[in-house]
Amino acid sequence: MKIRFLVLLPLLASLVPAAPSLAASDRFALVIGNAKYPDADAPLKEPLNDARDVADELKRDGFSVEIGENLTGDGMRRAFDKLYGKIKPGSVALVFFSGFGIQSARQSYLLPIDAQIWTESDVRRDGVSLETVLGELNTRGAGVKIALVDASRRNPFERRFRSFSAGLTPVIAPNGTLVMYSAALASVVSDAGGEHSLFVQELLKEIRVPDLMAEETLNRTKMGVTRASRGEQVPWISSSLAEDFSFIPGAAGSRPSAAAPPPPAPPPVVANNPPPAPPSPPPPPKPADPVAAPAAPPAPAPSPKPQVEAALPPPPPPAKPADPAPAPNADSGPNPAVLAEDPTIKGLTAKIAANPDDVNALYRRGQVYASKGAYNLAIKDFDDTLRINSKDVEALNNRCWTRTVIGDLQGALKDCNEALRLRPNFVDALDSRGLVNLKSGAVKNAIADFDAALRINPRLTSSLFGRGIAKQRNGSAQEGALDIANAKAMDPNIVQEFASYGVR
Repeated sequence: MKIRFLVLLPLLASLVPAAPSLAASDRFALVIGNAKYPDADAPLKEPLNDARDVADELKRDGFSVEIGENLTGDGMRRAFDKLYGKIKPGSVALVFFSGFGIQSARQSYLLPIDAQIWTESDVRRDGVSLETVLGELNTRGAGVKIALVDASRRNPFERRFRSFSAGLTPVIAPNGTLVMYSAALASVVSDAGGEHSLFVQELLKEIRVPDLMAEETLNRTKMGVTRASRGEQVPWISSSLAEDFSFIPGAAGSRPSAAAPPPPAPPPVVANNPPPAPPSPPPPPKPADPVAAPAAPPAPAPSPKPQVEAALPPPPPPAKPADPAPAPNADSGPNPAVLAEDPTIKGLTAKIAANPDDVNALYRRGQVYASKGAYNLAIKDFDDTLRINSKDVEALNNRCWTRTVIGDLQGALKDCNEALRLRPNFVDALDSRGLVNLKSGAVKNAIADFDAALRINPRLTSSLFGRGIAKQRNGSAQEGALDIANAKAMDPNIVQEFASYGVR
């Protein structure tokens, strides 16, 4: 349905070596906290504080630690190369990453702050494959390889293309590897907005317990997160360790003998980076949702496939008070002068000026305009894209969605029908047409479209939430409430997203 883009601006990034403790001869760690992604609505609050606390703890546990904050792609590659260069046969190598991650082609990618993701190949170009990192550490001779990944956040990149699934995917790792994700496979959790993530709070608590092997430490972390979140967040663990390993080295879990732990390295210079806040207590558990089931709902029972060339419905009835439309910026939109100076738009505009028929630049600029609420400019770019290639199903779907947001439901339905005629099982267009039918009052057609989309992708939260609204309007209050609750459990921002479409 909606495809969001925000501007990518150059940011300062840094990699700061931390002084090793006295027993850090064969334990090496790279800790990365990426928070300032310009594509996101706001900087993440947790990754920097989490990375600093994890780095401090690992230094006390005898690791030689490198900490990187807000790393670009070049910065991440240099950081990993530096880690690879330290590895000796039998070394322990640990990677901690907090930020945005994405799965594509059955691999999990850690994203730098300057990732420019438009297509599948861009993920492989700009992201760092976790499997590749673990494989390289193994090739260099690391005996124990540990990856702790707190990247199961809903991120702006996956909204661009539905082929990028939410959450992370299983890692095919070499022997001697221990991997932990902060949430279950293919699931996401919202940034809590606090100073530290629940995952890191529980992880640090368990690492400090003496006489625990690493697998037990992570299993206790998993139980702690699951318990504190009331089952809404369940970390994922994969282990192929062939030898015992403890985060706290030495007999009886004693730490390295040193006069005092080394002071943490001063925070690197990062643009507009506030000083780290003191640790905050863990948030209280959320009250149990009497309706929602934390896991994804089972795929709905098959229903007749919605008719592709659906007849246009009569003009939509007057909007109900609960459905204010159109979206706030549908008419005026953002300031044109500000848009013109946007670096991404500016670059695409230069390409279009050089070649007015640059279909890729036109399409991409339309997506950026739409994400910023400049809907009329977005539609014009999609119009020009379709003038060059009338069978561009992505442009048809995007114009369908944009027209839906501004209330041109007749035009939107034509676009979605044409996209589905050209690609009958196009899940994005089914999802978009479901929204068209929902806003026009054709709730049975909306349910059929959302059903079809969910058979293809059962975790498509926009279709799940839309179907819940449609079911409630069709008289199935309990079924609708269950869909809505499950969608909110997977993406707490879904209510706000639909409100921006004029659906409440």
